[in-house]
Amino acid sequence: MQRVSLFGYGKTTKSLTKLFPNAIFYDDKCKETYKDENGFLIKPSSEFNPEHSDLEIPSPGIPPFNPIIQQSKNLQSEYDCFCETSPLKVWISGTNGKTTTTQMMQYILEDNGSEAGGNIGTPLADLHVESEIWILETSSFTMHYTHKALPNIYVLLPINPDHLSWHGSMQEYEEAKLKPIRSMREGEVAIIPEVYKDIQTSAHIITYSDEKSIAKYFDIDETKVNFKGAFLADALLAMAVDKILFDRVDYEKINSFKLDPHRQEELRDSKDRLWVNDTKATNIDATLAALNRYRDSYVHLILGGDDKGVELDELFEALKGLHVKIYNIGSNKEKLSDLAQKYSVDFEKCENLVDATCRIDKNLKNNEVALLSPAAASLDEFSSYAERGNIFKEEVSKV
Repeated sequence: MQRVSLFGYGKTTKSLTKLFPNAIFYDDKCKETYKDENGFLIKPSSEFNPEHSDLEIPSPGIPPFNPIIQQSKNLQSEYDCFCETSPLKVWISGTNGKTTTTQMMQYILEDNGSEAGGNIGTPLADLHVESEIWILETSSFTMHYTHKALPNIYVLLPINPDHLSWHGSMQEYEEAKLKPIRSMREGEVAIIPEVYKDIQTSAHIITYSDEKSIAKYFDIDETKVNFKGAFLADALLAMAVDKILFDRVDYEKINSFKLDPHRQEELRDSKDRLWVNDTKATNIDATLAALNRYRDSYVHLILGGDDKGVELDELFEALKGLHVKIYNIGSNKEKLSDLAQKYSVDFEKCENLVDATCRIDKNLKNNEVALLSPAAASLDEFSSYAERGNIFKEEVSKV
């Protein structure tokens, strides 16, 4: 009997027990061995012995420098467990926009038997192997650990600095995103930013530089697509895969898609002033996209949280050329305040998100924009980016 070790006691690994009913969990948070309600053993990570394991599958978020990963001899990803299954597989990755692109693609392809999963929230073990298409939001963490599985179509959004403390460097982060392309086969398709046009692969490569280039290649009239800003690229890439697979362009369908909250979600207070909840902007590129959307207005910008070790000078280089004041919160607010002084950007160092919202309320004029776009993860002070956004919206509702 194959001895399977599952690292991390979370949603992904719990689902994998459908494939491996005798698996043992090893979890950093576990202090002593116990059995869960389904009879599975959960052990402290320190008790893992590679000599007693034939296969190790990690939760994607466990970094490569974790001792249990370094001890492993038979490591593979969740994706590798399903590499022989029959659905046509579309992987979507990149730094920003992959969730929305995945959701849009599922929305327009569901009439052809598609299911969406992966990093979007549904583990692969919870998808149906009888489905025609799997649309998988695919993280750099997952691809780092994937050795066998490959997409039939790979959609790569632009890559910008993110998760550098996990990967160790921008080069390693970028390489994780590019890794599948190098092994893709003839007849498979990769839609990638033009900067990677020279990558060596047997797949058919389609490159793009901006929204117009995507629309032109796939003969899509972008003026008939209702989404603007960063969401336009997401919509066009979703439509591109529909064009590849079914040779159709359905403007009515894509325009009826409803965006999730927390990405450039516009709110009006009792004084009809504009507040924008962009809490999902957990890195520099996402925040720059939001700032670009409102660049013609004076912006009161809430920044801060866990920046995951990323250098933030690029952000401040952009800020110094905009009409903006920043309100710094979170675990990196001292770092942000030092950078604001270095780049002569107007700022206030705030106690927390509620304090920042109160301060903006006192300063915000009717023709200005209040923007929560933190360029940082939320887990230093919140349970999730959604909690951060919901608290922001609750405070705006009191204004």
